[in-house]
Amino acid sequence: MKIVKTVQEVRDIVNEWRKEGLKVGLVPTMGYLHEGHQSLIAKSVAQNDRTVVSIFLNPIQFGPTEDLESYPRDPERDAKLCEDTGADLIFRPDVSDMYYDDFCTFVDMDIITKNLCGKSRPTHFRGVCTVVLKLFNIVKPDRAYFGQKDAQQLAVIKRMVRDFNIDIEIVGCPIVREADGLAKSSRNTYLNPEERKAALILSHSLKKGMDVIKTGETNSKKIIDAITEVINTEPLAKIDYVSVVDAVTMQDVEAIKNDVLVAIAVKIGKTRLIDNFSFSV
Repeated sequence: MKIVKTVQEVRDIVNEWRKEGLKVGLVPTMGYLHEGHQSLIAKSVAQNDRTVVSIFLNPIQFGPTEDLESYPRDPERDAKLCEDTGADLIFRPDVSDMYYDDFCTFVDMDIITKNLCGKSRPTHFRGVCTVVLKLFNIVKPDRAYFGQKDAQQLAVIKRMVRDFNIDIEIVGCPIVREADGLAKSSRNTYLNPEERKAALILSHSLKKGMDVIKTGETNSKKIIDAITEVINTEPLAKIDYVSVVDAVTMQDVEAIKNDVLVAIAVKIGKTRLIDNFSFSV
């Protein structure tokens, strides 16, 4: 496995693979990798001849009061996880390798980015789409892999690929959870022991939502109320949103008629956590 920092190095290596007729998978990450990222890498390794993992803490997807400076980092651990899982190349650029000093071109998306996380993080998806499009243009993979925990991000990337006619298959991979149900996240490391215990309210409340749906309930408000009631039993939890949305458009629905996403964002202490489940009609 190689680790490179510059755009040209990645292009030179991938071009050689292309000459051999090899299929290439890309796993974009911000680093501090965990078993969720590992599952994406493993999927890419299984489906492609070569796998590139990008590790780049993208500054333009962080708001001015968000955790860019404190975001956890462990490049040596990341490299070992990638190598152990079968990745062939790590692309770990500096900010200066990704953005010129006078960089001024961004990807803005409407509608699908305005709900859920887009309400409280209005510039987030602009940064996500811009850096992902850059990575697609640099690596030119056949497939790219994203986790379903960030379900809105996955939907946004799929829409960008469709709208720009990008010839890349986007592969969504299932949420990987701790043994007690908490969704794996690099930000879980921020939680102290009391907050870590409180964070289980996310998976517990979503289970309640799924149980309500399984009884035949289709009214979104009643599903949301059931989830909210559970979250409110945890004093450390502050709700950002509890929503039932169309799985493709990310727009609120009054009732379950098509495939939906039931999504929540909750702040535990100073840490914002998200979780979700999909339900197919």
